[in-house]
Amino acid sequence: MMWSSSFDLHCHTTHSDGALSVEELADAMAMQQVRVWSITDHDTIASWDEAKVAAKKHNMRFIPGVELTCDVGLPSDEDVLKTKGLSRAASSWHLLAYFPYDPIPEGLEKFCEWLSPLRDDRVPRMLEMIDKVNGFGMPLNPDDVLSRAEGSVGRPHLAEAMVDAGHVESVNEAFEKWIGDGRPCNVERPKPSIADVTALVHAAGGITSLAHPRYYGVDYETLIQHLKASGVDAVEAFHRSHTDDDRHRLWNLAKHYGLGVTVGSDFHSFERGHRPGNMPVVVKNLPELIASE
Repeated sequence: MMWSSSFDLHCHTTHSDGALSVEELADAMAMQQVRVWSITDHDTIASWDEAKVAAKKHNMRFIPGVELTCDVGLPSDEDVLKTKGLSRAASSWHLLAYFPYDPIPEGLEKFCEWLSPLRDDRVPRMLEMIDKVNGFGMPLNPDDVLSRAEGSVGRPHLAEAMVDAGHVESVNEAFEKWIGDGRPCNVERPKPSIADVTALVHAAGGITSLAHPRYYGVDYETLIQHLKASGVDAVEAFHRSHTDDDRHRLWNLAKHYGLGVTVGSDFHSFERGHRPGNMPVVVKNLPELIASE
């Protein structure tokens, strides 16, 4: 059994809610001896061309990726939430899509056409959230929030603006009190199912993995069975938020039901205490298209 810390398949740049540019993130990954790398910015593939160039400079293999916001697939379980120390489940599930080799052109074109309004919808949603924040007596300039994102604007940009304006003391406080799932200034949008998104990704020659399953408050075996039935290829068993028990349980269930596993630091910034890379994974259980050179 070969373990490796040279894969990092989940991270973010300034094209969505990360703090580093593509080139800066490539440098950080190389410093941590990552050899196989994917950027998974939220609902955008704007980083791909830059990342291919940056990865080549460091002799890394770049796998084009994206993190897609999907509808909740299963209701959360209060007992599971309590066991995980979570006050509530996430209001969306996040699906990682990867294109390890040349995509199918027709399928990729359809995927990009589908992705474009998903990305573009983030701006009107953010403007609604800013209106809500302003309505609670916390004035913010929309241009200040939107200018913090080079690509897909997200709630972390709003949280940072709230901190800088002195409305909250930390990003965590902004999420917990105001803009997190179920909080008074959050705005939800209709979302696709993971089955529908997976079908689109497959048609373009890609593969999918459910991101950070710990956050969804669902029994892991029930979750894995649902992923299998939805056509999802893998589960992110090795995520920085997971305990050793989470990783072991998800890894074994994935093997039992014939799913692959993926690994990711979910790196956004050094200021949040994240580290790129440094996430061991069993290579043979990665999806074949990712594990193969």
